[in-house]
Amino acid sequence: MNRLRVIACRCLLRIGLGLALGALALASRAAPEAGSAQALRDMQHQLADALAHSSLNRPVHLDSSETSDGVQGDVYAIVDHPLDEVRDTLGDAAPWCEMLVLHIDNRRCRVTRRPEGDTLTLSVVRRYDKPVEQAIEIAFDWRNASNARDYLAIDLHAAAGPLGTRNHRVALEAVALNPRQTFLHFGYAYDHHMMARLATMAYLATFGRHKVGFTVVGIDAEGRPAYIHGLRGLVERNAMRYFLTLDAYLDGVAVPAPQRFEARLHQWFGAIAQYPEQLDETDLATYLALKRADREREAAAR
Repeated sequence: MNRLRVIACRCLLRIGLGLALGALALASRAAPEAGSAQALRDMQHQLADALAHSSLNRPVHLDSSETSDGVQGDVYAIVDHPLDEVRDTLGDAAPWCEMLVLHIDNRRCRVTRRPEGDTLTLSVVRRYDKPVEQAIEIAFDWRNASNARDYLAIDLHAAAGPLGTRNHRVALEAVALNPRQTFLHFGYAYDHHMMARLATMAYLATFGRHKVGFTVVGIDAEGRPAYIHGLRGLVERNAMRYFLTLDAYLDGVAVPAPQRFEARLHQWFGAIAQYPEQLDETDLATYLALKRADREREAAAR
């Protein structure tokens, strides 16, 4: 039984967007659903000081929370891209697939077009070196909730996920901060049953006991920052990985099309490497070889 729990929680740790984001610790915490341009601007004003003095060395606010029946969270960030560029880049389901496979554990993504809306199917392995045949698939209904001139909102929903997780909700919101920058909200929540929670906690108490998040909870014996562990640490690591995925994909817009794929890979890995204590998993050569092989496989399949 203990072995089954460990295997299950290893899978759960890696599931695509499933453990992506931590909840914002504010009294006005909101579920990760599309709101309004004004509400997002109000949030930017509330977070202005936190963004300006972020310990993450970039204007990103990251926090984490867990509920009795799941996890939910939000990342708020300023990116150096105008709102129109963000809309043009992420306003369709297909670019989301291209973006998400930058993440080391996401091995394949496909879009199905239907009259009732697009479905985005993400294939995720429990560890980057596992073959795509062992991937777990999560099917998200993708919806452009708002494409107004001053406000972009994208919603994704998956009724069922792996290992008993359910009701996965993802939201991206964006408003212009100035002509060259955009303020983003990238939110996520999902529900789980007791078995999935116990499996995750078993992993975090054994194989994952040395993994940490980004929230500083104290000072260790050597006077260094002591970071949060456990489920919140897990949520924060995935939150940062996916924000860096989004940021790397947007940065690739300025690169000529023939070099764009490689540029985005290098951008993502370089950003991950800035946080070795939390996000280090492999070396650049291994990552590049993996992603190039995935791309060649998908090209051959098409």
